[in-house]
Amino acid sequence: MVYTYNECLKDYKSAYQIRKAVKEGKIYMLEKGIYSDKPEAATLAIVVAKYPSAIITMDTAFYYHGFTDVIPDEYCIATPESSRALRDKRIRQCFVKDEILNIGVTEMERQGVKFRIYDKERMLIELLRFKNKLPFDYYKEILRNYRNHIYDLDIERIQEYASIFPRHKMISETLDSEVF
Repeated sequence: MVYTYNECLKDYKSAYQIRKAVKEGKIYMLEKGIYSDKPEAATLAIVVAKYPSAIITMDTAFYYHGFTDVIPDEYCIATPESSRALRDKRIRQCFVKDEILNIGVTEMERQGVKFRIYDKERMLIELLRFKNKLPFDYYKEILRNYRNHIYDLDIERIQEYASIFPRHKMISETLDSEVF
């Protein structure tokens, strides 16, 4: 299991005791501020521990939802537009306006790690919003997979999301012409 420094501080009561536990091999320091009870941990667990309020989105979310078999090179995370830029080679940060940041957030578990991720319906909206920024074949693959699972989606929720987002008219037209 992966722990933050503050979580370790609750158990070990001081920085000295944490260093002592690391030295004795009771816990392992994976990187600054991140500890584990095992010498290694999944990258997902480390990313979630470092950025607990971030939301998994775009390529990573499409992969975890099963709409593509392309394993992303980095974790795509959504953060508030006002947040500072994160310097971490394992992530790609997407800045999202506060009014739409938490729309469609759900929780998922992978590799024993619980994390926040956008639901399938929100990710369909994201796919359509950013279709011009995605490689054409990749876009078509994900869209085809959405069409194959259309009966598993909440159509009312998709339409509700579409009405909230900027450029909602374009999103609704694309939904009608390419998805439904």
